[in-house]
Amino acid sequence: MRVGFIGLGSQGGPMARRIVEGGFETTLWARRQASLEPYADTAAKTATSPAELAAASDLVCLCVVGDDDVREVLYGENGVLAGLASGGVVAIHSTVHPDTCREVAEKAGAQGVSVIDAPVSGGGPAVEEGKLLVMVGGEEDVVERCRPVFATYADPIVHLGPLGSGQVTKILNNLLFTANLGSALSTLDLGVALGIPRDRLAEVLNGGSATSKALGSISIFGGTAEGLAPIAGALLQKDVRHAASIAAHASAPEGAVFTAADAALKSMEFPR
Repeated sequence: MRVGFIGLGSQGGPMARRIVEGGFETTLWARRQASLEPYADTAAKTATSPAELAAASDLVCLCVVGDDDVREVLYGENGVLAGLASGGVVAIHSTVHPDTCREVAEKAGAQGVSVIDAPVSGGGPAVEEGKLLVMVGGEEDVVERCRPVFATYADPIVHLGPLGSGQVTKILNNLLFTANLGSALSTLDLGVALGIPRDRLAEVLNGGSATSKALGSISIFGGTAEGLAPIAGALLQKDVRHAASIAAHASAPEGAVFTAADAALKSMEFPR
């Protein structure tokens, strides 16, 4: 399988490198030439447009930031769908609204192209170890065709159901992470009010039974949201908004998880 990869950021970049090292013929494209320079020592080819990349690929993996970014690289005369032949596959690793995946699938299906959603969790270090978590939604036969590529950087690879299932799962994951941030920050605020130094309390909680990935993330910055906000605030805001949209569409109650998540977003100055 020939693979095209777009989105060479802190997570996508290591994923692309693992695919190349796994022996797959790989083509890369990036808006900035500088993003391609780290791959000059690999067997990866480069393309001058998403369409050119797609024409050289059977599977195109997208690891761009959000919904509009996905549309930008897929649509138009220079987009992926302009170059991808019938029988090709688009894998959306970005965390986007499941409706975006269904919109893309409808357009792609008209030209015989399949779409799966495959958001990821774990970050660059997990990729380096081949232990990234991939949450997949889509037709089983298409997922299985892509599994050997995903296996170069991921374990486990969990097929959750039809198209959009991976996105719903990833968005719930990020909603709970945000809620855990909110709970941790609230606890640290309470500790300060009771006379316990914030950084010391964060150290203790992070080493005890109350620990969580969210708490660990803010402990790095002394137990405040100030350092984390520029890195994660906008992304978590996007995902909590997506979660609220999905819940509203299903007439599902938001519940306490949204209350805690909203507290975190407010602390980071990225309110829902």
